[in-house]
Amino acid sequence: MDFIDLVAPLDIASVELVRGTSDPRWGLHAIAGSADIRTRTGGTYLDARAIAGAFGTYDAQASGGVETGRLSQNYLLAYRRTGGFRDHADLDRLSFAGKWFYDFGPAKLGLIARHGRSEADEPGYLTDADIGTNRRRSYAVSATDGGRRELSQYSLHLDADLARDLSLTATGYATANRDNRYVRFSANVAQQQRLTGEDHHGVVAGLHWHAADWLMAEAGGDMQWQHNRSQRWTTDRRIAVAATRDQDFDLRVGGAYVQAIVTPLRWLTVTPAWRVDRVGGSFTNRLNGRAYPVNDYGTIHQPKLSVAVTPVAGLTAYGNFGRTFQIGAGSGAYVVPPRVRDVAPSINEGYEAGVKLAQGRWLTARAALWQQTATGELKRRLNDPSGEFDNLGATRRRGVDLEASVQPLPGLSLWGSWSHQRAVIRVADPAAPLTQGNEIDHVPRNVTTAGIEWAPRTLPWRASLWGNGQSSYELTTANDRGRYGAYFQLTAELAWAVTPAIELSAQVRNLTDDAYEYVWYDGTQRLHAPADPRSVFGAVRARF
Repeated sequence: MDFIDLVAPLDIASVELVRGTSDPRWGLHAIAGSADIRTRTGGTYLDARAIAGAFGTYDAQASGGVETGRLSQNYLLAYRRTGGFRDHADLDRLSFAGKWFYDFGPAKLGLIARHGRSEADEPGYLTDADIGTNRRRSYAVSATDGGRRELSQYSLHLDADLARDLSLTATGYATANRDNRYVRFSANVAQQQRLTGEDHHGVVAGLHWHAADWLMAEAGGDMQWQHNRSQRWTTDRRIAVAATRDQDFDLRVGGAYVQAIVTPLRWLTVTPAWRVDRVGGSFTNRLNGRAYPVNDYGTIHQPKLSVAVTPVAGLTAYGNFGRTFQIGAGSGAYVVPPRVRDVAPSINEGYEAGVKLAQGRWLTARAALWQQTATGELKRRLNDPSGEFDNLGATRRRGVDLEASVQPLPGLSLWGSWSHQRAVIRVADPAAPLTQGNEIDHVPRNVTTAGIEWAPRTLPWRASLWGNGQSSYELTTANDRGRYGAYFQLTAELAWAVTPAIELSAQVRNLTDDAYEYVWYDGTQRLHAPADPRSVFGAVRARF
């Protein structure tokens, strides 16, 4: 998730969201789907935006493209500075990116480079006693908390037409993460220094064969190599006291898949797929000099199937099934004592059935029922010096999704969605038998979004109102520490096009001043991280 910081909003062209377990393109971490953030490539343009507002916030972004003949170049520069709503919450972040693509005719070759650095203070968490009285407060124990992070990402891209009906896409990438963080969660524990160094590289490729009008076949896969270093010390106001972790580990994950999109009849589409993954690696604890092997996960098979029926134009009924997997991160993927035997991967099986409606550009809607079950679902221990995981046991999530987007009049758009789910521990881990039947912690039952925008073509004004929210969640799998985290926050925006190229806007976030927060339980007390209150921002955007 850290690398999302390298993608500035102004540079985003689209976001592809794939829900469920039926997509074979991705293996590790694609437990319930994937999100593909696609940034601008090609074109000749200049797009810049500056924002200023509450809490001493200043944000500037500039995105530009130059396309000359077969060569396209795209650049991004983004800077953000804010004092934050909380005391001791300063943030300073700078990132930039460059994209160069050359079209050779039957093939296109590209290079993307991104780099960013950020420095931030950490205000820490508030107790039950203080969350209702002074939400801006930061305790003295957090006065030296904070850190610095540097991220780099480089990738080579190839798109090639090998024959009239055969095409290849391939990407090679390398990423680097350097994170130096000081954090103290409460007065009950010492401050920690957490030093993270991660170097990942890999290859992703896919071969597409359009065999006939009714058949498209695809084969592909990916291979990734990780070398990670995780070190921790107990510290006193950023002065090291004792080393508590020094882990050096490698992880190799490789997967391959085949998929076919078959349309034997105009109204029927069947998409069978199969994916397999293998995991390798080794782990060294530099504090004691001992090395350990990765868990023998074997060959992880993941069958998938999707069926879509379109009885009339604009109406589609669909169903899908798929299997994905999860392994432990950090030391949780290795046979490190007290474990003395290999741990099987957590296998996630998902089902979904739904209906989609599309009536031109003025109406799209979807309704679906779904279920996902997992064997041995894993949960990270937040403060464990070894970096281990807990096994929740066999879990089950069931839900319903409803969403719609409507454009009843030119310039008027409305949208909304509601997702309801129940996430429970179906078979408890033997180490925690009393959690059987309980809800999984930090999973809200309801998630809602809604919005409306009025942008008449004959006027230079644009007005928007949108919001999102969720219901409360349990703090622990014991379900005995109360439910927290419910909110619904609204954002209102009014914009005026001064010229066809320049727009001024004002935005009010958290319009109703909803006092909500993220809450967790550290084993002794509840700890709260409050969200921003009502805040006002102004912006100017220029597009050429």
